Amino acid sequence: MSPVTEAGTGLAPRRVAGPKDAAPRPAPAAPPSRRRRLRPVVRRSAYGLVRAGTRSVAVVALVLLWEAAPRLGLVDRTFLPPFSEVARAWWRLAVGGQLSENASASLTRSLSGFGIAVASAVPLGLLIGWYRPVADLLGPLLEVFRNTAALALLPVFVLLLGIGETSKISIVVYACTWPVLLSTISAVRSVDPTLLRLARSLDLSPLRLFQKVILPASVPAVFTGIRLAGAVSILVLVAAEMIGAKAGLGHLINTSQYNFAIPQMYAGIVTISAIGVAFNQLLVALERRLSSWRVPANG
Repeated sequence: MSPVTEAGTGLAPRRVAGPKDAAPRPAPAAPPSRRRRLRPVVRRSAYGLVRAGTRSVAVVALVLLWEAAPRLGLVDRTFLPPFSEVARAWWRLAVGGQLSENASASLTRSLSGFGIAVASAVPLGLLIGWYRPVADLLGPLLEVFRNTAALALLPVFVLLLGIGETSKISIVVYACTWPVLLSTISAVRSVDPTLLRLARSLDLSPLRLFQKVILPASVPAVFTGIRLAGAVSILVLVAAEMIGAKAGLGHLINTSQYNFAIPQMYAGIVTISAIGVAFNQLLVALERRLSSWRVPANG
């Protein structure tokens, strides 16, 4: 129909659809709001604060009891001063440099003995646990020494090695060796037999079997012994430093006791506890890093 005819009939002229007449495109989805993005972060932070608060309740209660008991006359404050006095003594030792000097000497000895014990006990434990002839050969000797307390041998170490650094590091090595060695042997022997059968069905060589199955499966139990050895390294060293040492936290505690400086004595004890907790947390983080392949028990 022509435009004239359309005008004559009163109809509007037709228009040819063009690109501008296409259906409108849907608007792009708006990015999530900042509040929505921050919500998981806030939730995780709140959960972390609640968890940290729950874990610290017992410690805070102990500190409050320690502060209140001497002030209320429940204990003699001469022998157990309030925690605030211990904190002030700790600060004076820290500012004066005595605390860092003694803590540095103790950490050097402790970490040296601990490192030597781990470096020697883990390979030996893997060897004893994996090869039965080696276990049969060394088993009786291990039974003799594992039941001999390290502090019982302290006079022997002092007589043979003197009162210097060698005897102190050696007693730490001896004390730390047994938890690591025994836990490593137990870890190798308690590997799931199903894993071993599956690995052998793949025709893995003994070396590959040891590398791919035995070592990863043994990590959790080995680290249990390593964490025990970390605590033992500090406790045994403190006892060793009370005999003939010129520096160290054990020397600080012993000297404070003789001089009746009771707050300083407790300050040294608190420092040892803090170092032990920090060392244990470091080992826990390392264990999680090396055993990240494990599926959590609640997962």
